[in-house]
Amino acid sequence: MPSTPRPLRKLGFLTIGLFDEADPRRGHETTLEIIELGERLGFDSAWLRHRHLQYGISSPVAVLAAASQRTGRIELGTAVIPLGWENPLRLAEDLATVDVLSGGRLNPGVSVGPPMHFDRVKEALYPDTADAEDFGYGRARRLLDLVRGEPASGFSGTEGFEVFSDRVQPHSPGLGSRLWYGGGSLGSARWAGENGMNFLTSSVVKAEGPDGEGDFADLQLALVRAFRAAHPDGDAARVSQGLVVIPTDSATPEQRAKYEEFAARRLPRTTSPQGPARLLFAPDLVGTSAELAERLHAHAAFREIDEVAFALPFTFAPEDYVQILTDMATHLGPALGWKPGV
Repeated sequence: MPSTPRPLRKLGFLTIGLFDEADPRRGHETTLEIIELGERLGFDSAWLRHRHLQYGISSPVAVLAAASQRTGRIELGTAVIPLGWENPLRLAEDLATVDVLSGGRLNPGVSVGPPMHFDRVKEALYPDTADAEDFGYGRARRLLDLVRGEPASGFSGTEGFEVFSDRVQPHSPGLGSRLWYGGGSLGSARWAGENGMNFLTSSVVKAEGPDGEGDFADLQLALVRAFRAAHPDGDAARVSQGLVVIPTDSATPEQRAKYEEFAARRLPRTTSPQGPARLLFAPDLVGTSAELAERLHAHAAFREIDEVAFALPFTFAPEDYVQILTDMATHLGPALGWKPGV
């Protein structure tokens, strides 16, 4: 395993796309403007988080379709689409359509498991089939097969004046290699590797050590290594890390104070595993780019990846995101060995 950090090859960012219920268009428009800014700054990727029945983007694929028409180079991802809310066949059609529109820039990230608060929404989501739905890895496998061109129907050919295909249309040949799995457990990491996906690891992992404890960076490193050990591409398999990282190089004193208060409020949850799932959260990183680069280079998992999608805090203002993204592109990225895209 590498003893020195890999130079950062791909720099991305992740946003939730908050909006005001009374004016949802403004929030969605702000998200599109942030993606456009990211492209101008040379970022390699922009990712949208997925939120249902909340005041964040509920349909990232639709928003990324719009973004694909306002950008020309930056890769567009979802981190992540919870497949418990989706029909894999219909989602495969939507993903392929947006990938074609974007010129092959879509990077769909997905995860499995029952929908959040399933008991509260199942009557609206699956009124007749809630007890029969498969929310396990099989659902992701269906999506993979359909995106990669496996048959979705037993019939192809002409019927009257209409022509039918037995696989999802449009078919976008490269999309199957750009599917990501977002996971926080060793089982998920291995499954993603065995199925030839890419792997998204965020600021949350499961504490799965013998004593149920562990250092976050070491636990995350175990996920990266388990994924690559199971993947046909081995150490070359793609992993993207999604920590909350907030550079302050050009921040005002007021912004720095807000960022530090934000991180301090969230720090207690990082000291021990949380809840029945034993989730361990990474501390948010706040500081100058020189300070952040030093901390990241010392991070056990970061040392073995060369792609990131740093998460923007959900509750900040648009002007804060402009400052943070600008500092990432002009100070932090270069300090990590990254060069902007053109």
